[in-house]
Amino acid sequence: MLELYSLKKTFGQTNAVDDVTVTVEAGQMVGIIGRSGAGKSTLLRLVNRLIEPTKGRIIFDGRDITKLKGRDLRLWRASCAMIFQQFNLVERMDVLTNVLVGRIAQQGIFSTVARRFTEEETAMAVQALDRLDLLPQALQKAGTLSGGQQQRVAIAKALVQRPEIMLADEPIASLDPANATRVMDALRRINREDRITVLVNLHTLDTARAYCDRIIAMRFGRVVFEGTPAELTRERLNSIYGDESGEFELDESVTSTAIRAPAGKESRPVTMA
Repeated sequence: MLELYSLKKTFGQTNAVDDVTVTVEAGQMVGIIGRSGAGKSTLLRLVNRLIEPTKGRIIFDGRDITKLKGRDLRLWRASCAMIFQQFNLVERMDVLTNVLVGRIAQQGIFSTVARRFTEEETAMAVQALDRLDLLPQALQKAGTLSGGQQQRVAIAKALVQRPEIMLADEPIASLDPANATRVMDALRRINREDRITVLVNLHTLDTARAYCDRIIAMRFGRVVFEGTPAELTRERLNSIYGDESGEFELDESVTSTAIRAPAGKESRPVTMA
């Protein structure tokens, strides 16, 4: 179980994350939504300890993550794998080696740079690529793949870390609809089959409603909604998007593809990159 207590991150005079207290049960898939600048990306980086909190605590299974240093912190970052919008792959390196780089916390930087990986680790990487339908591309340079394929390589790289949590920061923001579906299907399958907790920042509300067990909505650094997709009512939508929410109709009888434009306007998703 992941617990955030009064978590806060301040940049100058700006409270990017402001007094967030949230509990995420093990094995859940949680979507984090909100307008641009709401604090979604900062929150995930705090959980992974890529940035340090100004105040508050992060507890995972009773362990105070905010106190970790050195090797313990590196191992936490490995067990709390991060997937970025920009893929974070070495384009000139082959796909298999990119995935194996995910073992850096266990192997150490020198062994990783020298590409000294065990047979077991290589087998792990091959299995991860096979699960994501990318084994035929294992020896291709990562830069030759499509954006959707590169993002799935990034997921495979996260898998070989053997994480307990996956954090995905707008993983489909730059992808076309078909590739976005493949990436979200992969995350959901890993969540279900491996019982890995997934926290994913999303820029379209219909995607969050379709894939996530719970939704957390942020505005100005604060959590303004936390609940199931079915609980995301018109009133709560207003609290997240303010005046902009009036442009959309919310069909509360369904939990996916639930936002439709008013009569006479072209249908489009609610965006909150």
